[in-house]
Amino acid sequence: MQQAKHIYDQLDRDLISLLRHDGRAPLSKLADILRVSRGTIQNRLDRLSQSGAVLGFTVRVREDYELDGIRAIMMIEVVGKSTSQVIKRLRGMAELHTLHTTNGSWDLVAEIQAASLSDFDRVLREVRMIEGVLNSETSLLLSTI
Repeated sequence: MQQAKHIYDQLDRDLISLLRHDGRAPLSKLADILRVSRGTIQNRLDRLSQSGAVLGFTVRVREDYELDGIRAIMMIEVVGKSTSQVIKRLRGMAELHTLHTTNGSWDLVAEIQAASLSDFDRVLREVRMIEGVLNSETSLLLSTI
């Protein structure tokens, strides 16, 4: 069954932009900023959630909050048509916090967050052992500017 295509207007885009900045903002505050009623914000948010445009709400953590954590970006090259199977395996790994498909010489880009260097090393080994992963390159994230 195919989902209906929804048309998003400027109010929807502005609402999503505000929620990206503060996903816990009260509806009344969002309504004030966007100069619409609280009910309008609630209806738009319900529609965006039901359509799949908004998948959920999250917390962004300050970079220095977890001083002991190891963060890295891993670029992954996949063999042939095995991308779906590789993605399925990667999504099951708790240390992979984001996963993107991309173009160019790398097929996937993953953000890794591990508690220690030994956990980080284990994650690298596990990713490289996944059937269909041909090559990878990983860079540690040192600071966020």
